[in-house]
Amino acid sequence: MKHGKKGRKLNRTASHRRALMSNLAASLVIHKRIRTTDAKAKEVRGFVERLVTYAKKGDVHGRRLIMQKINGTLGKKIANILIHDIAPVYEERQGGYTRIIKLNNRKNDNAPVSMLEFVDISPQINEVEEVNEEVNEVSAE
Repeated sequence: MKHGKKGRKLNRTASHRRALMSNLAASLVIHKRIRTTDAKAKEVRGFVERLVTYAKKGDVHGRRLIMQKINGTLGKKIANILIHDIAPVYEERQGGYTRIIKLNNRKNDNAPVSMLEFVDISPQINEVEEVNEEVNEVSAE
């Protein structure tokens, strides 16, 4: 019986789950909205909300915790976006920074798909293009 076992395994090893959560969270922070399966969306929601809470503190320790959770070279960039752009919007809000909108099932495998997005933040095309250019510059180095 599965008593006291929290979280979904998502049919992955522990290291693969950590990498998946990190990559999905980074994509959500950059694009403000992502499409993924229901199970992944429900699992990454808590991960991202914890990152936003770290960012709201705005201190060095919060920044280091964010960079510890986000793998790869994007950690510093994601921390800056969270602290300077996203956290000020949620200064008065006590949790509930993301929403999950259920979409249709995926065509090839009939998996339930959802859209995960930040509440009170609308993705703007110009911001996404600027961030993509910066990410491409970082990855090219």
